[in-house]
Amino acid sequence: MAMPAPPLAVAALMLAAGYSRRFGADKRRATLADGRSLLSASLALPCAALDEVWLVLRPDETPAELGLPASVRIVQDPASAQGMGHSLAAGARRLLAESSAQAVAIFLADMPSIRRDSLDTLLAQADAERILLPSYGGSRGHPVLFGRRLWPQLAALSGDTGARSVIQHNPDAVRIVALDDPGLVLDVDTAEDWQRLR
Repeated sequence: MAMPAPPLAVAALMLAAGYSRRFGADKRRATLADGRSLLSASLALPCAALDEVWLVLRPDETPAELGLPASVRIVQDPASAQGMGHSLAAGARRLLAESSAQAVAIFLADMPSIRRDSLDTLLAQADAERILLPSYGGSRGHPVLFGRRLWPQLAALSGDTGARSVIQHNPDAVRIVALDDPGLVLDVDTAEDWQRLR
C-alpha cells in the first residue's frame, strides 16, 4: 500500500511595507485590546502554523523596533516603497534564492482575524503548480497561495496592484476555496475599520 504524500512545504510571506496613508498613522503599531500590535497579531497565525515566515518591511526602518519574533526573516528593498507589487517582487526574489518551499502563502500585515482551520484547509490543498484563492461570501481574501512555478512571475511584479496580473495570466492554475471565515476578508485600512476590529 502506497504511503500518503507528505504535506507540501509552504512558506509565509507577509507584506508590511506600506505607509498606512488611509489610516493616518502607522497602523502596524496600533494596539489591540490584548496589548498586541496589529502587526504582531497578524504574524501570530503564520508563525504558529509555518516553519518559514518572511516579512517585507519598509526600506527605511529598523526591524528591531517592531518587536518581531526571532524566527521571522526580514526582506527590505528600496523599491518596496513604490507599492505592493514591488514588495511582492522583493519577497519572491528572496524566496527563489533562499527557500526550498514549494508554495508561498501571501499574508497582509493588517489581517489578524484569519482562523487556523482556514489556513489548514488551504495548506492541505497547496500545490507547486496552483494558485489557491480563499473566498468568503463571494469575496476573495487572504492568504493567497502561489505554487513555486508561479514565483518567477511574482518576482517580476511592480506597481501597486499586487499579484492580480499573475492570477489573470494563469486562469487554469486558479482554484477558489470557499471558506466560512470572515477573517479572510477583514483588513484594516481606515480608522473606522480599526474600531470595528477592536
